[in-house]
Amino acid sequence: MDETLKLKKATQHLWTFTLSKLISTFGVSVFTFGISFYILSITGSATSFALVLICSILPRVILAPFAGYAADKYSKKTIVIVAQICSVVAVAALLTVSMTIGISLIAIYLTEIVLSITSLFAGVTFSSSIANLVDSERIQKAMSFNQMSMSIASIGGPAVGGLLFGLVSIEMFLIINMVSYFIAVLLEATMDFNLFSKKVVSNEVVETKETMLQNMKAGIAYLKQHPILKVVVWVALVINFFFGAFTVGYAYILVDGLKVESAHFGITEGALSVGMLITSIYLSTRKEIKFPLLVVKRGILIMGLLMGLATLPLMIELPYIGIVGFYIGLMLSFGICLIFVNTPIGVMMQKRIDEEFRGRVFGLLETMSMSLLPLSMVLFGFLFDIVPAEYILISSSVIMIAAVVYMLRPVIIRKAHPEMDDKSVQTNIVEPVIASK
Repeated sequence: MDETLKLKKATQHLWTFTLSKLISTFGVSVFTFGISFYILSITGSATSFALVLICSILPRVILAPFAGYAADKYSKKTIVIVAQICSVVAVAALLTVSMTIGISLIAIYLTEIVLSITSLFAGVTFSSSIANLVDSERIQKAMSFNQMSMSIASIGGPAVGGLLFGLVSIEMFLIINMVSYFIAVLLEATMDFNLFSKKVVSNEVVETKETMLQNMKAGIAYLKQHPILKVVVWVALVINFFFGAFTVGYAYILVDGLKVESAHFGITEGALSVGMLITSIYLSTRKEIKFPLLVVKRGILIMGLLMGLATLPLMIELPYIGIVGFYIGLMLSFGICLIFVNTPIGVMMQKRIDEEFRGRVFGLLETMSMSLLPLSMVLFGFLFDIVPAEYILISSSVIMIAAVVYMLRPVIIRKAHPEMDDKSVQTNIVEPVIASK
């Protein structure tokens, strides 16, 4: 294909991908919130509500490596489209059950499991395909648009889910979700998942037959052979672990310690998504970050400081409005830092991981991070019951900062960005970190 046509197609992909991801992510967010609310309204049971979350998380933890294997082994376009069609069928099946014999908890749980699996396969495949869908110069823009979609869904999904639940029947609620998934399928069907593929196809090379297990092990071995990628994965896991600590501690401090009203607590949490959205829009208008690992290091260090700073109102008396305003600013800053960490990491992985292994590495990262987050929340939930919150968060802040300073020490930064001079690496002062327009 002519280069001009490829770039034109990449531009189409950029917007189609964003719209498709927004619709499907928004649909999942609306469905999960609306169904969870429905379960609470008919059962009043926290256990039944918790089971929805387990049905959403557990399949992703178990099946992520298989999703990565499939993304590397089979047609990416086929996987994405089949996954979305299965989402339509799953919701249609729940709708049929609701209209015939009446909706049941078992039917809801089974639907949530199917949607979790289809979302996983579509998500991992899309994540491993971004470098194939757009040109190298616009990978950061694509990653930023991806974050924008998730931020909008996290802000608007619960609001729309709650609104629909109050205004329409459960059947109409399910029909709206089916339509959203179907529109996503139509959009994804127009995309060429091999537009910028760098796979070399040769008739002279006979592919070695591997079992699924061998294929997955090859992905782990590939990661071990690339020190910088291995560091990036470990950094991502550290963020996930301590983000669990922050999530539990933040809710515990505001609700139990400072008695913040639920409406105001929701506003402070919404500030996180607003910060992520604003920063995603900003990065989508900028050229690629020149030294991503350095930006990641700075972002995590600031997040560590913010985590410790979250305990300030426990130690210094503030008026109620001051407490709410403080946490709105804190969460807004946290959201900004999250994007300055997630986007450069994502771009680095897209560019440094060979296409043949990208799915398996993303699948492995999904499993490790998804399994680590619930473990972190359980562990810190237990600790917050027996140890003062300020001690836990300040200790976590110090450990997180120390871990990142070690993992992203100057020698690692230098290996990742050999074009940086030694003085810049040692002082962490490099201008400009983000290339100008």
